[in-house]
Amino acid sequence: MNFDLNTFLRKKILIYGLGKSGISAYEFLKKDNKVFLYDDFETKSKNLKLKKNLISYKKILKSNFDYVILSPGIDLNKCKLSNFLKKNLSKIFSDLDVFYTFYKNSCITITGTNGKSTTCKLLYEIFKDQKFHVKLVGNIGNPILTTKNIKKKTIFIVEASSYQLEYSKLFKSSYAAILNLAIDHIERHKSLSNYIKAKFRLLKNQNRKDYAFLKKSDPLIKKHLKLNKYKSKIIKVDTKNVDKTLHNIKNDYFLSDTNKENLSFVLEISKRFNLKKKILIKTLQNFKGLKYRQEIILRRKNLLIINDSKSTSLSSSESLLKKEMEIHWLIGGIFKKKDKLNLQKKYFKNIKAYIFGKNKNIFKKILNKKIENENFSNLEVALKKILTSVKKNRNKNQMILFSPSAASFDEFKNFEERGSYFNNLIKKNLSEI
Repeated sequence: MNFDLNTFLRKKILIYGLGKSGISAYEFLKKDNKVFLYDDFETKSKNLKLKKNLISYKKILKSNFDYVILSPGIDLNKCKLSNFLKKNLSKIFSDLDVFYTFYKNSCITITGTNGKSTTCKLLYEIFKDQKFHVKLVGNIGNPILTTKNIKKKTIFIVEASSYQLEYSKLFKSSYAAILNLAIDHIERHKSLSNYIKAKFRLLKNQNRKDYAFLKKSDPLIKKHLKLNKYKSKIIKVDTKNVDKTLHNIKNDYFLSDTNKENLSFVLEISKRFNLKKKILIKTLQNFKGLKYRQEIILRRKNLLIINDSKSTSLSSSESLLKKEMEIHWLIGGIFKKKDKLNLQKKYFKNIKAYIFGKNKNIFKKILNKKIENENFSNLEVALKKILTSVKKNRNKNQMILFSPSAASFDEFKNFEERGSYFNNLIKKNLSEI
């Protein structure tokens, strides 16, 4: 079958999952298709003004759909329509696929375990400052099918999660990057191998004219490339060579290893476009990053406070734990299955971990005999203990690091709510710092 502009026109389509992605797919497809909607959570469905398009579970089982557009949050193995979906795997597509059949614009798509949002935001700022017509979409918060004012020259900066890529069959990106790989989302993908395969789906549809940017020193990426071949031009990004460029940039945001790596990819991708160097340097100088992602919220003579609420795995916290200072590490939440701490032993002596949240005993077991640690009933109590220690040691170079290394859903709606809560705690206790 040829997939083209007519693929998702005049069809009978089921949209499964009524979050941002699902609703945007409905709004995009409803005019020229017969669209039905379903969500596992009935309360979510009842809140929508789309009741005439809702379809019951029983009717779905008796229906024959041309396509099923699956929202990224749907776990094929745990959802109510699991058996139905497994029988109709060839009909499952993503919102990225729908987009690609309608538009063939250049896309720069970023995936990886850590750093996706920051890298996308930085690329967006660079292209915007260089007067490109650019859109920032995807997992960063703007579903790709909500995009308006698309021109032939529009460049899309797309953040793609493994959840999105897992269901994607048609989407192709002219420029694709896998920043890094570490154990993540095993509860969804069932194995590290499946997780890696989902990430590399981004390269599957690329051709010889397309570029794939991969971290040169990443062991999981290297192993996968030995066993698999792709048609695109593979650019292996050396993330250790970025220091030369940083001589021209005075921006503390790029001092952490993670953000240096993000910058390495951005600079490598930028080489494929005719960018003005002076404007590029200015953009990098002024870049402030995204909220709750290694965000510096307070800097004083001997104290640095960082809000890294976006951290949901141990690997995402490691670069900040390498700083040569006394680190008070706030960690906790919902532990990610099979997550591991790969931090080198030489850094352990500078760190004390203050553990909170639902799975604090799991984190304590991981950190015992490695990093000094203590459990607390909640985040506020843990922070108060840190502030007492900070005051006693004012002459020492110290950092309060809120990098939970865990999902937030035990106490918060998302990492943004968790990040905002931490910032408010700091404001509330500012007089004690």
